[in-house]
Amino acid sequence: MKQYEAVIEAMRLNGGYATLGHLYQCVQKIEGAVWKTKTPYASIRRIVQDDRFFFKIRPGLWALNEMKGKLPFEIVGSRDKSKKAEVEFSHSYYQGLLIEIGNLKGFRTIVPNQDKNRKFLEKPLAELVTAESFYSFTYDKIVQRAQTIDVVWFNERKFPDSAFEVEHSTDIQNSLLKFVELQDFRIEFKVVADEVRKAEFRKKMEYEAFRTLRGHVNFISYQTVSEMHAESHKIKLIAENW
Repeated sequence: MKQYEAVIEAMRLNGGYATLGHLYQCVQKIEGAVWKTKTPYASIRRIVQDDRFFFKIRPGLWALNEMKGKLPFEIVGSRDKSKKAEVEFSHSYYQGLLIEIGNLKGFRTIVPNQDKNRKFLEKPLAELVTAESFYSFTYDKIVQRAQTIDVVWFNERKFPDSAFEVEHSTDIQNSLLKFVELQDFRIEFKVVADEVRKAEFRKKMEYEAFRTLRGHVNFISYQTVSEMHAESHKIKLIAENW
C-alpha cells in the first residue's frame, strides 16, 4: 500500500474526514502501509494537500474528495444553514482543538456549561473535557466570571494555567474584560481568532482600560491553533516511542 493510499484509508475509517493530528495517530497503523521515510509527519502533511484526493475544510481539517456534499453539517458547515449556526459551528470547532491540545499537554480542561452540548466533529464538547466541573480557585465572584471563558486549562493544583477566548465574530473587547478580572493570577491569556482580526486586537490592547494586560495577552490565529493541535499529537507520539 502506498503512503497516500494509507492516508485515504485512515480517513475512510474515520468517516471520510480527519484532523491532521488524528492522521498522525492513525495512518502509520494502517495494515500494509510502508513508511520508510524518517519524516512521516511531513509526508502526511504533504499528502493531504494533494487535491486529486483531498480537500481542506478549514485549518487543520481535511476530507476526501469522494465525500464532497456528503459530510454532515457538524463537520463541514453549510451555507444553507443560518449565519448563527455557522458561527456556533466554527466556535465549537476551535474550542475542540484547544481542549485536545490541553489534554495532550496534561492539563485538566473545561468549557462553559452552556457550551458542553455543542459539537466538535460530531462529538459533544462534554465528552472531550477532562475536568468534571470548574474548580473554585478563588473568590466566588471571580470564579463565576472565569466560568464564562471559552476554554480553560487547569494545572495539577487546580489553578488556571491558560485561558482562551475564541472570537469568531463578537467584539474582542468582551474577552479582554474577562481577562482583566483574572489579572492578579499567573495565567496565560489568549485571544483566538482569524488572522485578519489581529489589527483589531492590537488596537483594543491600546485602550487604557487594558493597560494592565499588556504583555500578558497574546493573539493566536486559527491557523496557528490548528498547527499546535497537529504538533501536540506529533510530540505525544514521539514521546511514546522514546
